[in-house]
Amino acid sequence: MRAWLEELERRKGLDQLTTRARQVVLVGFTALLAMMIYRGFSVEADGNRFGPMIAFVLPLILFLPSILTRRPRGHAWLAFVSLLYFAQGVMVASLPGLGGRGILEAVVALVLFAGCTAYARFRSRQLRQA
Repeated sequence: MRAWLEELERRKGLDQLTTRARQVVLVGFTALLAMMIYRGFSVEADGNRFGPMIAFVLPLILFLPSILTRRPRGHAWLAFVSLLYFAQGVMVASLPGLGGRGILEAVVALVLFAGCTAYARFRSRQLRQA
């Protein structure tokens, strides 16, 4: 795997790979954030509409500064957090009537995971070369 990634870096260049990985991160993050906002508003716990939304959205919002400042370490941590959303999506997919929503959440979380890990690798290597 390592040899394949190094060959890909030689062929495509770190600048292009970093840019594409960042685009995947932005798409995945935005899609997951939108899904969690929608899900937070659709769940009501004891008459409190904002409690569930904050619980779903806050972990993502905490990583917004790392995404905006393009820090590789923040993206690596976001990759780990996205796996929690993947597990949640798999769990929701097993509920009756929510299979599509759960599968979509799991797929979007996996896209975010892949983008974050790729960006963390390529950006850190890019910074090391500079």
